[in-house]
Amino acid sequence: MPAYTWAIERLDCYPERDGQANVVFAVHWRLRAQDGDYHASGYGSAGLTYDPASPFTSYSSLTQEQVVSWVQATLGADQIAQMEAALANAIAAQINPPVVSPPLPWA
Repeated sequence: MPAYTWAIERLDCYPERDGQANVVFAVHWRLRAQDGDYHASGYGSAGLTYDPASPFTSYSSLTQEQVVSWVQATLGADQIAQMEAALANAIAAQINPPVVSPPLPWA
């Protein structure tokens, strides 16, 4: 069973919005799966909607865990499960390749 790790690779921000600086509107993320020596990853982005009525965390105070939680909430459990299954299948194909190209018998 693979272990899954989320990483935030880039945050796109509005320089200023309603008096707040560096307001994040898009998160570029990577989901990695590893099973022993085998690994696979997927990359995507999630759009965020700024709500001035919601509590605001300044850019310098953001943590990766907080931003990952935003991404996961935006994607939803079903889409995350689909991505994890796709990565697990990619690893399974590395472990037990469905197609092989052995050396030529006359080489």
